[in-house]
Amino acid sequence: MASNASIVVHFKDLEVDEEIRAAIERRCDVLSGEFREVERIELTLFEQGTGFEAHGHVLGKNTNVATQAHAEAARPASDQVLNRIERQLRKEHDKRIFSRRRGARKDPWKRREA
Repeated sequence: MASNASIVVHFKDLEVDEEIRAAIERRCDVLSGEFREVERIELTLFEQGTGFEAHGHVLGKNTNVATQAHAEAARPASDQVLNRIERQLRKEHDKRIFSRRRGARKDPWKRREA
């Protein structure tokens, strides 16, 4: 699946793990394929206290989503962030689509009987 979104993964003060990077990029490709308005996905992983912290930021046309997650390992932290990003993108996307449909149903001209 080809995507137009740029995907940036940062490992802050960590050794770069190509397996995690590849998993993140695959998941981001799926997200950018499903949500065409996404132009850039940025994810940062770093060690924080007893575990790992992951921060995610998505930019696009009328889209600005940011979230973070904490887990004991880097992979679960990145999965949690991507799950939250997907949930936020779906919510924003559905609002954009279904609010127009609800507005059209409320239009008095649409409800007039012939």
